[in-house]
Amino acid sequence: MILAIESSCDDSAISITDIKTKKLLFHKKISQELEHSVYGGVVPELAARLHAEALPKILEECEPYFKDLKAVAVTSTPGLAVTLVEGVTMAKAIAVALDIPIIGVNHLIGHIYSLFIEKETQFPLTCLLVSGGHTQVMEVTSLTEIETVAKSMDDSFGESFDKVAKMMGLGYPGGPVIEKLALNGDRLAHNFTVPLHQSPLIAFSYSGLKNAVRLAVLEEEKKEKPDFSDIAASFEHIATKHLTMKLKKYLKTIKPTTFAIVGGASANLYLRGQIQELLKPHNAELILSELKYCSDNAAMIGRVAIEMYEKKLFSRLEDLDISPRSNL
Repeated sequence: MILAIESSCDDSAISITDIKTKKLLFHKKISQELEHSVYGGVVPELAARLHAEALPKILEECEPYFKDLKAVAVTSTPGLAVTLVEGVTMAKAIAVALDIPIIGVNHLIGHIYSLFIEKETQFPLTCLLVSGGHTQVMEVTSLTEIETVAKSMDDSFGESFDKVAKMMGLGYPGGPVIEKLALNGDRLAHNFTVPLHQSPLIAFSYSGLKNAVRLAVLEEEKKEKPDFSDIAASFEHIATKHLTMKLKKYLKTIKPTTFAIVGGASANLYLRGQIQELLKPHNAELILSELKYCSDNAAMIGRVAIEMYEKKLFSRLEDLDISPRSNL
């Protein structure tokens, strides 16, 4: 079995996965959303302190599996430096105490493998990663063959939802709140400009849209009873349309057979529906993670670790270090 640890941001998670069957034997996650919501976003130092409290508590529940562990895996990149350290430090201690190898896992590859928790891999695929920290399109052929073909020039898709929610005083995380509010709004009420709609670049940008929403929020706040439903719906519509317009341009250059959406923001049902419509002319299969595995979790890190274990892609204990930025 492999024990995997995830602490790249504000979720403390540990999993135990069977190497041969890929069966998830144990998985527990402690979210910090409540503690960070009062600040409208993640406070790194607070997140690190909460990881230091939560991870040991979860690890105690894993003790019955210790005798069967063949390796310990941990997210080492990308993420918040102060939170990554918590997970890597624990993983190193486990590796030394149990005399087992350690595997440093890239969190973004973890999101790709969230598609295959308790399943076999399905490559090649075109993958859209949308999360609080990243928006990028990747061509994935295998564990070690991943090419990023487009990414955000500034804010990420998920980050823009968080910031818009903060503008409206709706708390953190913003994605689910905006999605719920948008259900009661008119998606065409605000004529926000689609970012980069005249640019030939296959890239993403959310800073301009975010500013347009900010101005709309300020106007709405002048009313006696502000209602942000229309703004939320219009924002979600344009933010998603930006993705689909750029993807439509990209899909003209390739012949996709399998397309995937991963990352925390892939749980957005409006996005899922729009991507499904986009893929119809291409007869491409859309594959998705289970909703419970879209956000950060240790099960996806453990699933990557199985592939790395089988290929003997271990890290040297003394060389494994955290890296806040990914080169993926």
